[in-house]
Amino acid sequence: MIAMLLFTKYGRHNKNEKANKMDKNKFFREATLRICGNLEIEEAMFSTLQFLRQAMPVSRMALEYYDEGLSSMRTIAKANPEGGESVDLITPLSAEAKQEAKKKYQMKKRGVYLFEDPKEEKLAQEMLSFHGIEATSLMVLTLKSGDQMIGTLALIAEGDEKFSQKHVDLISLINEPFAIALSNTLKHRSELKLYDRDFFWEITMRICGNLEIEEGLRACIKYLSQHMPADVLYLERYEENLGSMRGIARASAEKGEKMDALLPLPEQAKAVMQETIQAWQTSMLPPVIVINKPDEEPVTRHLLEALGEPSSSVMSLPLILEGQLAGALVLLAEGNDRFDEHHARLYANLKVPFFVAMSNALKHREILNLKDLLADDNRYLHGELRRLSGDEVIGANFGLKEVMHKVQQVAELDSPVLLLGETGVGKDVIANTIHYSSLRSAGPFVNVNCGAIPDTLLDSELFGHEKGAFTGALSQKRGRFERANKGTIFLDEIGELPLQAQVRLLNVLQSKKIERVGGVKTIPLDIRIIAATNRNLEEMVKLNQFREDLWFRLNVFPIWMPPLRDRMEDIPALLQHFITLKARELKLPTLPMLSPGAIDPLMAYHWPGNVRELENVIERAMILNPTGPLTFEHLNLGKPKKTLELLGQSEETDNLDGIISRHIRRVLSKTKGKVNGPDGAAAFLGINPSTLRNRMKKLGINYGRKSKY
Repeated sequence: MIAMLLFTKYGRHNKNEKANKMDKNKFFREATLRICGNLEIEEAMFSTLQFLRQAMPVSRMALEYYDEGLSSMRTIAKANPEGGESVDLITPLSAEAKQEAKKKYQMKKRGVYLFEDPKEEKLAQEMLSFHGIEATSLMVLTLKSGDQMIGTLALIAEGDEKFSQKHVDLISLINEPFAIALSNTLKHRSELKLYDRDFFWEITMRICGNLEIEEGLRACIKYLSQHMPADVLYLERYEENLGSMRGIARASAEKGEKMDALLPLPEQAKAVMQETIQAWQTSMLPPVIVINKPDEEPVTRHLLEALGEPSSSVMSLPLILEGQLAGALVLLAEGNDRFDEHHARLYANLKVPFFVAMSNALKHREILNLKDLLADDNRYLHGELRRLSGDEVIGANFGLKEVMHKVQQVAELDSPVLLLGETGVGKDVIANTIHYSSLRSAGPFVNVNCGAIPDTLLDSELFGHEKGAFTGALSQKRGRFERANKGTIFLDEIGELPLQAQVRLLNVLQSKKIERVGGVKTIPLDIRIIAATNRNLEEMVKLNQFREDLWFRLNVFPIWMPPLRDRMEDIPALLQHFITLKARELKLPTLPMLSPGAIDPLMAYHWPGNVRELENVIERAMILNPTGPLTFEHLNLGKPKKTLELLGQSEETDNLDGIISRHIRRVLSKTKGKVNGPDGAAAFLGINPSTLRNRMKKLGINYGRKSKY
């Protein structure tokens, strides 16, 4: 199965990089347009070859099929960079090569064969030798029509570069268009003698050569007018449930127009339409309905009046294929008795291309509408997420200054981030900030609470499942990881994951690939991982409650979130933020004012629930007194703990060295005695590690192995 082409060498081109960057949707669209946009198969191959050479080192192509009667390969078209050629060549084969060709065709397997060294296969070697081609690499695309193998498309590389798996993946996308092209070529070579071949192909080229149906109609009527009377061409769809005709597109020689006009039919016209459908079902309906006296036919008369068209002769081509009535192609020519049998015979040839064009136009419009809806929903949900999480981090310039500095360092990278801190400190807000400050901000941000998903549903939620994978799996479902592709996934409460799930998560982090439950297809991922926990993962690793290898994977860039009691200076800003937020949620007409001294009990409280507890306290106060002034004296916040108790110290002193010593010990307790590094005490205090060690020696503070924090 190798192309029978003359040997020609061409310059070296680096196509691998282009193949890697080639957008598959664009590739399929461009290649299909070239395959379907040329009526002659050899011209379609030449146009396609020119396009493919931009992405891969292909120098020539051939379209072939196995002739069972001759037990040989028959080439029907070929192309090289200088042009395409329609041929009918038979390659003589040895018995071994014939058996090999017959076996491949009997397999009826669709796909792409890659031969890095074609000389290693008998069939390829004989065909290359007979036709004088020295191929360095070969791809063969098998073409099927239904369950029948109909032929192959051979692509040959002759330079230093060879085909790769990237090229195989691209070529596999055009299997269907070339299968249709080959099938049509084989069929029409024997059938085109029954009708005007040029007319059919010219019309097909025009309707298939335009992505917009209205432009295809305009190109068609310009050509039709050379062969028959033609003023206006309509593409219509009959909607039986509404008893109406819907205009899809309209075209004259001057312009094409997209339509979405519903034209209700009177009762008499509906009855005629039912009779037409019944006639079609009993095979008594002619291929083309010709109405040369429109005033005598109720449906035609009504539609012409509704469309504002003058009295015209009409040819209506019912678009019926494989038992499906899609609509009609209606041609108008002003006046009576404008069409004859010759016009009807030519016009009947348009059924298949226009049926396909109409179906594609309707599907294309539906897809565009759904795409617009999804884009609008996506914008809305992103806006809601940012509104709920807050566009601004409260305390970024005060208590969270060090945190925000780390956020700025890591945001534009793809490195995993581990957020540590007590419950309620706002780890989700920082995760949002990292995502929306990154290069992935336009992508999805998927939040997963690992502790809220039952163990039995964990795999399905994270990785998705195929239809029928288990009882209740009634349809295919994308998991959270797949939904986060090109964006960020936030694994909150990562410490709550069971050990079995930790193993599967580790595999995802290592390979960046997943498989849906019940599926065999590997789905590549392009995601960023942000994890968060209020638990001591390092201690959990020692207790065998958390996998050590997963801990190392996640702990690339840890960020410690200080509790609210350690950043009391942020409370005034948080108070104003939550009053504004809760007033909107509670639908209050105005913002309630604060009573004098209302903030004092908030500043004196130790806040074991952190920012979340502060939010709840403010909401409770606004529910009790929505008009204000707000006061927090009666909310039973409890007695404030002394700062010395929080620090674990038992002595008070006004001595400067004592204050400095307590503060250094407090920071060391947060860093677990660590001095160096981005998460060390020196970084928190903003001084050089050597300076900090000298100060600690002077104050008698142990560090290194002597320290216990």
